[in-house]
Parts: sequence; C-alpha cells; structure tokens
Amino acid sequence: MAAHAARMTAIACLRILFTADGDMRPGDMPKHKAQGVADAFLKAKWRKPRMCGAVGPLAFVLAGHRATELDPTEVQGLAVELEKVLFPNRPIGQIALMTFEGDETAVLHFSALSQKELASLMAGEGYGGEPGRVHVVTADAVKPMPVTREEAKVYAAEKAKAAAAENPPAEVKPAAKPASAPAVVPTAAKVVAPEKPADTGWWGVYDLSQSVFIGSTIGMRADLVAAPPEDDTKLLKRDLVALTDVQAALKSATFGEIQALFGFWNLITPASQESYKARLARYPLNARPRLTASIYGAPREASIGMLQQMRGFLSGAFAFMDLRITDPTFPVQGLPPELLESVTLVLSGETEHERLKQILKFVERKSAYSAKGVMQCVANVASAVELEACKVAGVVRVQGPAVTDFMDTPVAAADGAPLALAKSAA
Repeated sequence: MAAHAARMTAIACLRILFTADGDMRPGDMPKHKAQGVADAFLKAKWRKPRMCGAVGPLAFVLAGHRATELDPTEVQGLAVELEKVLFPNRPIGQIALMTFEGDETAVLHFSALSQKELASLMAGEGYGGEPGRVHVVTADAVKPMPVTREEAKVYAAEKAKAAAAENPPAEVKPAAKPASAPAVVPTAAKVVAPEKPADTGWWGVYDLSQSVFIGSTIGMRADLVAAPPEDDTKLLKRDLVALTDVQAALKSATFGEIQALFGFWNLITPASQESYKARLARYPLNARPRLTASIYGAPREASIGMLQQMRGFLSGAFAFMDLRITDPTFPVQGLPPELLESVTLVLSGETEHERLKQILKFVERKSAYSAKGVMQCVANVASAVELEACKVAGVVRVQGPAVTDFMDTPVAAADGAPLALAKSAA
C-alpha cells in the first residue's frame, strides 16, 4: 500500500471495441478513423502533466500523476464522438470502450489482448491475466466489470440472483402470465434509436481581450477525422448544408455572433453564387448585425477586386467579413481599409512547436493589422500552450479544441472560460 501511495500515478489502458451488428464485416469497420478520432480527443483532453499515447491499433495508455485511480467517465465523451462520426446513421451501440487500470506490466498486457478476449471481458467472463480495475464505457453508460475468472464467477452468481429476484417462478403468480406481456412492452418502448447527428457542429469563439465568449463558428463534423475535400463542387455542397443549419440556429440561438463559411473560389463562380444566393434569400434581415461571412481557401495574393466583389455580394445578409488563412505571413498591408473586419489564421502542423511558430509569425505583423483596423484571430487552437501563446501575443479572438468542444449548438452566453483555462484553474 505504501509503495502504491508513493508512486501516486494512475496508469490505464484504453481499448476501443467495435460492437456493430453482424451485418457489418470487419473490413468495413473504419478502424483508422477511430484511431484518428481517439488520438485527437485524448490530445485535447488528456493534457499535461497527464500523459497519453497510442501503444497499438485502437489501444492507448493513459497516465495521471498525483492520482491513485482514473475516472472512466472522462473518456465517455470519446464514445459519444466515435458513435457520431463513424456511425452517423446507426443507433447508439456500435462502439464500446474498455479501460483497464493496474500496474505497468498488467496495462501493457491488456493493450495486446485481441478483440475476442475483450468481448469476453465485456460479457463478464473475465480473463486469465493480471488483476486490475475494468470499466466498459459506452455513449450512455459506464459499467464496472469483473477482471479475473474468480471475479467473473461471483459476478455471474450475483447476476443470476438478481435476475431470479426480478422474475420469480411462474408458480408464485400463476395467473400473471397473460398480463406479463403488457408489462414488458413499455420497457422495450423506452429504447428509442437516437436521431442521426447533424453534419455540422459549432466551435465557440472567445475574445481574449475581453475574456468573454462572443459567438460561434459553424463547422463540419467530417473534418474531425479527415481533411476537407479539395473539389469546389463538394465544398459548395458542404457550405450549403452549413448555411441551412445556420439559418435554423438563428431561430433558437439568441446569443452572440454567428460565423458561416464560404469557399473563396465558389464565391467568384456565377453558378455557385446562385446557389449561395438561394440560401441567403431565406435569412431574416434582422439577423444581419450578428452574422460574419468567413471565407476560406483564399490564395496568398488574393485579388483585392475579387474580395471587394465578395463583400458586395455578401453584404445583404452579413454585416462582417473574415478571411481564413493558413499562411501566417499573409500580406495584409496590401488590403484597402474597411474591406475586412478580421483575418483568422487556421493552425496546422503535426507538432506544437510548428504551430507555435505559425502564431509567432502571424503576430509579428501585428502593427500592419492594427494599421488596417483588422482583428487578428486564430482557429484550431488545440492546447493550453497555444492558447497562452495567443493571449500573450495579443491575438484578439480564438477558437478550437482548447477553447470549446465541438458542440451540437452555438455558445449560449458570454460567461465562461476556454476549456484549457478552466481545467488549469481546476
């Protein structure tokens, strides 16, 4: 016990199980996407001084310093996200997670178990390995399970006893059999397949200068697991879906600014403009003061004439215009005043070091942005370090996984702190 307290580091293995219906062949299961979603989720949630890392396909090791055990509910959000992203047209129950806590040797042993062995554990049959602490985590439940064969026998006996208590022998209530069917029907009726999740979601936008949320940006759920398409036709379809969802959100989301996305090249194509126009014609005029058109995919040397045409085209529905860039050295000094309200740098790169360099290059041009009256904003902020770098450098607004989760609805109020700040305070 003393040795355990001295270590004060809880170690667990997280495994992902596919529990989909039998009509799905193993080769159809998007395991590479599951790996990507889990990796992104854990990097965003399992921040320093805690550690996490992949140790095999669909297997991750988690470590929490100054803790004796880990809370399995912390990874329940991953189960929800995997269901939404990988199986959007199916009811909940296609994915399960399993956490195992023990010493280092036991955790690594557990990381190498086959899906069949994991399925036996999930069924309550235990396994022949080292003892530990196991939980099965699904989108709607967290359940402790037996680990060793001996624990499994006790679990099975208790389960049988509970079942007998709930279903007494027929001799006790001989006349109850005809009436038993109606009693079962309401229970079964409660199991309702969830609606298909929306193709879109929302990132909260936080103003670092005022320390408040100011609104939300719509995004595509598919972008959580794969890069956006490059084809303009496909991008247009995504934009139109998002514009429809923005219109719907305006009816219920009464707080803050709302940012909608438009593809640069589609905004200068007549046929695409007509498609955009048909959507924007439905927008209420009284919503215009809170709407920002955020344009992505612009070339580094974006034509001023094209941007001015876009401003004129969008001005009927949108009060503000933002340009999303990936090059932090974008030549803002060449733009005329009052063409843009803001420029948003979308961070990319595999390492935090690369992303911090992008932030530094972006804010090196702060004086040029100030001279044009253009706000500097950063999107896809993924860590507390990146968030702090933006704050110290004077970036005005931020959005991304370190600011909010990818939400089903827009931010509802100004109060609150970004996820990274809230967790560090806790």
